[in-house]
Formats: sequence, structure tokens, C-alpha cells
Amino acid sequence: MTAPMVYVLFPGTARKALTVYAGVFGGELSLHTNRDFGSGGAPDAVAHGVLDGPVALAGADTDGPEQNVRMEGVMLSLLGTGEPELLHSWFSRLAADGRIVDPLGPKPWGASDGQVIDRYGLHWLIGYEPKAQDRK
Repeated sequence: MTAPMVYVLFPGTARKALTVYAGVFGGELSLHTNRDFGSGGAPDAVAHGVLDGPVALAGADTDGPEQNVRMEGVMLSLLGTGEPELLHSWFSRLAADGRIVDPLGPKPWGASDGQVIDRYGLHWLIGYEPKAQDRK
């Protein structure tokens, strides 16, 4: 099934950000610089980077502030994408140097979820449904 991939334009922090995301989610990270592609801009800036793993992200560095990351009215949803322990781990790691909007925990409707804005400004919604044996 084809799905959209999030492609983030970073203000010169693409290498560091994508490396952090690789540390959080695992997977294989490939980074290509402007020098690698023979494109303009700072030679060591990331022209294209991809994290391929349980969570796929792509990104690049930008030259202008008008193109940098800004999240309004959008959350990256990781609902039900892993076991609860893994999702709690991802949430905690994304919260490091970020801001917890809503702690990851049980909600009145029976599911557990939470929201965090990570240090790079991405807004994440992470959660899961309880297992059948946990509902009793």
C-alpha cells in the first residue's frame, strides 16, 4: 500500500534531527549532502535524507527561514503502530528536550494516548488500545 511520507525542511539541522529520529525509532538512515548531489548551497548541508524503518521520515536543510518546519493543525500519528512498551519508549525519547502536550496514558474512552512536540518542532500523537485481557 502506498502512503505519504513526511518530508521535513530543517533550518540547517537535518543531519542532527534525522540522526535523533533514527536513535528513537531505529531503521536505516541515509544522508546526502549538496556536495554529493552537486547542488548549490552549503556543501555539507543535507540535500536529501531518509530514515527507512518502523517510522519513515525524510528531510533536508533549507536556506531560508520561510521554508523551515512549522507545525500547525497537524500531528504525526503513531496510534497502534507498536506494542505499548515500544510506544512509551518512543514518547519518552521524543519528549527529551521537547514539550509534552498531553501525557501518554489511559483516556476516558478506553485507549491510551498522548501528544508531544519534539525538540525539532514535530507534533506527535502516540497511543494504543488496551489488549483484551487488560480490559477486564
